[in-house]
Amino acid sequence: MRGHAASVRLRATVAATLVVAVALGIAAAALFAVLRGSLVSSADAEAARRLATAVPGTTAQLVIRQRAGGPAADAGPAPVSDPASHPASHPASHPVSGTVSSTVPDAVPDAVPDTVPDTVPDTDVRLTEVQMTGADDAWAEPGKYVVANKEVSTPIGPAKVWARASLASADEAMTTLTTALLPGVPALLAVVAGMTWLSVGRALAPVAAIRAKVADITARDLHQRVPVPRSSDEISGLAVTVNATLDRLETAVETHKRFVADAAHELRSPIATLRARLELARPSELTREALADVERLQSLAADLLLLARLDAGEPLRTGELDLGQVAAEAALRSRRRPDVRLDLDVQPDVVVRGSRAHLDRLVTNLTDNAVRHAAGVVRVRVRADGDRAVLDVLDDGPGVPSEHREAVFDRFTRLDEARARDAGGAGLGLPIARDIALLHGGTLVCGDGGFTASLPLAPGRAGQVTGRALTTGPRSRPGRGRSAGAVWGGG
Repeated sequence: MRGHAASVRLRATVAATLVVAVALGIAAAALFAVLRGSLVSSADAEAARRLATAVPGTTAQLVIRQRAGGPAADAGPAPVSDPASHPASHPASHPVSGTVSSTVPDAVPDAVPDTVPDTVPDTDVRLTEVQMTGADDAWAEPGKYVVANKEVSTPIGPAKVWARASLASADEAMTTLTTALLPGVPALLAVVAGMTWLSVGRALAPVAAIRAKVADITARDLHQRVPVPRSSDEISGLAVTVNATLDRLETAVETHKRFVADAAHELRSPIATLRARLELARPSELTREALADVERLQSLAADLLLLARLDAGEPLRTGELDLGQVAAEAALRSRRRPDVRLDLDVQPDVVVRGSRAHLDRLVTNLTDNAVRHAAGVVRVRVRADGDRAVLDVLDDGPGVPSEHREAVFDRFTRLDEARARDAGGAGLGLPIARDIALLHGGTLVCGDGGFTASLPLAPGRAGQVTGRALTTGPRSRPGRGRSAGAVWGGG
């Protein structure tokens, strides 16, 4: 992810995970509330059932005990027997809610057995005075039990029966649910995030391929097209639209290239004819100025024609060349200011594979630019650096500001200082030099003291440079028939 903005893939993953997290949170809260309510309702029903079952037995037992001389009803809580143990003495069941009087039938026999049948006390039911409005907290602790009560009438007076039901099973169920959800929800969110990340990544993979392809397409290879996904969706439509745009752009660029090439080619003949006529005319100041203008036009037409050929990608007629010899001959031929000294620092046997005419033009353009801006010295240096041949063209002029070191390679771009010092430049020399370097698989950059071109050495030539030859002086000329390692003296 870039520091200034999150990717679409990350934003989609975070959004989907947050939505699912909120949905799971709401669902979990609702599940807890519904389950808790259901369990509490079940406990309430159990307490009510126990109360309804215990009331008849409690009344009968109190009556039996009263007639047998047992403890009084108001002496405290009385143990409750199972209603089924006294079927003959139990009255009918009463509703759970409300205050209902429960009476013992008059048919209870006057003769009561000497002994009362054994009863099993029910700890979840108790009998209290009717004045009590709540269960004893020690017997029915709030939060652990639910209680139900009912007022009954006994032969010894009114009383209240209480029944309780434990919430332990409800608490256990809620604990089990919590134990399952605590690790389950984060695991589910992780699965959702992972699946969303993968799904969005697969959906955006064609977009990444389209972006990478468009980034690789330049003015030299407009014939390339972006891949079109098989799916018939918006991304596929985008790819088709981009390819259609590239088709139109390629057509426009090809038309422009043909126009420039045709115009430059057609201008060469009339310009050459005009120059010949001016050279044959009577010498005068006007004739000399006209010849200078015609020479500029002729150079501009040649530059435009060369640019059109470079843009068209015409195949080069290449061979192995000694870059030092090519650089020395082109640099010495291109000097125009007698007050500028040209220093050559050339290693022999720096062999590259390329077009001699194009490399000669590269050195000529760089040297002409250096001579125009130099204060007094221009240095041309050729050396081998690993598997690269390096050409440096340096001068002692003011140099190019760092903010303009890429702009100088734009076509028809001249800095203000260059316009003031050289009215004849068209701003095509450096762009042509860089295009030639790129065409040979190299680079051309602008540095502090001048320009540096780097070209690949010819296959098998890396590490074979041994000698060194130097030629210095403003009047140096290459000798005929000299080898690449020859030393040219200067006067």
